[in-house]
Amino acid sequence: MIPRHRFAILPTAVESLPRLSQELGDIRVLVKRDDQTGLAFGGNKTRKLEFLLGEALAQGAHTLVTAGAVQSNHCRQTAAAAARFGFECVLVLVGEPPARPDANLLLDHLFGAQIVWVKRREDRERMLQETVERLTAEGKKPYLVPYGGSNPTGVLGYVYAMEELIAQQVQAEWVVFASSSGGTQAGLLLGARLFGFSGRLLGISVDEPQKVLQERVARLASETAALLGKPQAFSPADVLVNADYCTAGYGVLTEAEREAIRLFARTEGLLLDPVYTGRAAAGLIDLARKRFFRPGETVLFWNTGGQPALFAERYAALV
Repeated sequence: MIPRHRFAILPTAVESLPRLSQELGDIRVLVKRDDQTGLAFGGNKTRKLEFLLGEALAQGAHTLVTAGAVQSNHCRQTAAAAARFGFECVLVLVGEPPARPDANLLLDHLFGAQIVWVKRREDRERMLQETVERLTAEGKKPYLVPYGGSNPTGVLGYVYAMEELIAQQVQAEWVVFASSSGGTQAGLLLGARLFGFSGRLLGISVDEPQKVLQERVARLASETAALLGKPQAFSPADVLVNADYCTAGYGVLTEAEREAIRLFARTEGLLLDPVYTGRAAAGLIDLARKRFFRPGETVLFWNTGGQPALFAERYAALV
């Protein structure tokens, strides 16, 4: 049996967004509230961490090690999980240490994570390995949590999230969500095949070209199926990705994200984040206006969380 350490608040709710639906015209919009998974403001990484921590505990690890951007939601949730379950935590963050930490970085410090800074993204993997080697030499028994929690173990969180959605008897022609490291999309894709979801899954790329993300998701879905002992072959053609909205770059706030965040807030009182859900929502809104979705179709927006980033100084001009 694959170890799982259950601590997320599940199932997350599915809610109707009638005022947003009216604003967009001919479609019905629902939201899956994975911003309410319960760990440190919630988010999609909590589902993945149930399996990753299960594996870490089974291996007798003492320290969680992972990496991300300065305002990484993944790092924030990993640091929170480490604090809750008695691990030490080391985060390798790409960038320069700010004079005053804010938003997710503030929470990383609050949870007691040790921060290792690396200036260039190209040096991240080297620094991760050096950190793991140093901790091993110190007798800390590190467990390396992959970037975004996106390896076959972490992907399991979203395989079972799809089973959860089906059990909620949600009828939707489309499921739309932010996609970056690929784990969430790979899990949903595999779960849809295993449990019989008939809707279409559309990942809005946050930072990767379409082909790169399609290949990554297909590989992860195939590897996770093998881990489960239920071999399934996925090809990039099975993975639906729209990369039209990420040309500005990772974490770069454009007017499209600003409008999406304001629209969700002012029609439904629902908060999105500037990097992931804001970009995915901007894609959903643009596609709806272009009549990509057929009149009368139901579109479920999977809110993967990240709201603490709203309070980062770099996004102060949001409103």
